[in-house]
Amino acid sequence: MSHQSALLGKSLEELTHWVQEQGQPAYRGKQLHQWLYQKGARSMPEITVFPKSWRETLQDQPIGRSTIAHRSIAPDETRKYLLRLEDGELIETVGIPTAKRLTVCVSSQVGCPMNCDFCATGKGGFTRNLNTHEIVDQVLTVAEDFQARVSHVVFMGMGEPLLNLKPVVNAVKSLNQDIGIGQRCLTVSTVGIPKQIPKLAAAKLQITLAISLHASNQTLREKLIPSGGGYPLSQLISDCRNYVQQTGRRVSFEYILLAGVNDTPEHAVELAQLLRGFQAHVNLIPYNPISEVDYQRPSKERINNFQSALEDANIAVSIRYSRGLEADAACGQLRAQNQ
Repeated sequence: MSHQSALLGKSLEELTHWVQEQGQPAYRGKQLHQWLYQKGARSMPEITVFPKSWRETLQDQPIGRSTIAHRSIAPDETRKYLLRLEDGELIETVGIPTAKRLTVCVSSQVGCPMNCDFCATGKGGFTRNLNTHEIVDQVLTVAEDFQARVSHVVFMGMGEPLLNLKPVVNAVKSLNQDIGIGQRCLTVSTVGIPKQIPKLAAAKLQITLAISLHASNQTLREKLIPSGGGYPLSQLISDCRNYVQQTGRRVSFEYILLAGVNDTPEHAVELAQLLRGFQAHVNLIPYNPISEVDYQRPSKERINNFQSALEDANIAVSIRYSRGLEADAACGQLRAQNQ
C-alpha cells in the first residue's frame, strides 16, 4: 500500500482534485473533507453520502487511520495510547485533559535517533519517520476516544520533529485548516537540529517552538544529548533569537531537572545568562525516573531554589510536572513493554 495514497492530511483543495480525478463532481471533495475530519470515517464504504456504486470501487482506498493496540488510563484521567500503523509499527500518543482543554501529545517518528541519555524512547532506537496522515490521525483518534474537541497539540511524543520537517509542517497546517485548531495552540518541541530552526522559521507558522535544552553549558549538554556536540549552544540560542525576530513568537525552553546533574543554583545562573534579552520562557520539568538509567528527581527544595534563581534574573519560568506517571507515561515506556 503506498503511503502517498492515504487521504487523511490532504486539504479541501487536494481532496476536491482527487474526487474529480475519480470522475466525480467537485462538491464531493467537500463531503469527503467533512467525513474525514469531522465524522472520523475510517473507510470509504462508511461514507454514505457517496453513491453506492462508487463506494464499492473504493473498498481498498486507504484513508490512513491507525488502530488502538493498547490504552491505559492514569488516575488523573491522562490516557496513553499505543497505536498500530498500517505497516504494523507502534507509536505512542497521549491525551491530557484538564477542566478547560484537551491536549494531545503526538509522535513524529517511530522511535527516535537522538539517543538522549535520560529518555526511554531514545533507548528503543529509530525505525522511520511518520507521514503527515499518521500525525493527523493521532489527534483524531484521541478526540474520538474522549468524545471531545482537541484544543491543543504538542509535538512532544516519540521522535525528533525537525528531522521530519516537511510532514510535521504539513501536519501543523492540516491540524489548523482541516481540524480547526489554532496555530497558537500548537507546540513543536525539538532538541535542536543544525540548520532546521531557520527552515521552520521560514515556514512562517504561528506555533510555539519549544527547545529541549536540559543543560546550561555545552559540556553538560553533550553528556545528556549526544547530538549536542554538532550544534553548539551559542549557535542554537542564536537561531532561536532569529526565530523570534522572524515569527514574532516567543520560544520556550524545556529543562528536565536531574538531581545532582543540572539542578544547582550555579546552573540556574548560567542558564539565565544564556537566555538573557529575548522573549523566552523556561519550563522546568522534574525528572520522571525510568528503569533504564540511574538519574533521580531532585528534592522539592532544590526545584524551588532553581526556579527562584531564574526569577531573580528576570527569566519567565514555570514548573511542569509530568502527567499520567502511573500509566508508564514517560514517553517510550509503554511501547518498550509492548514490543
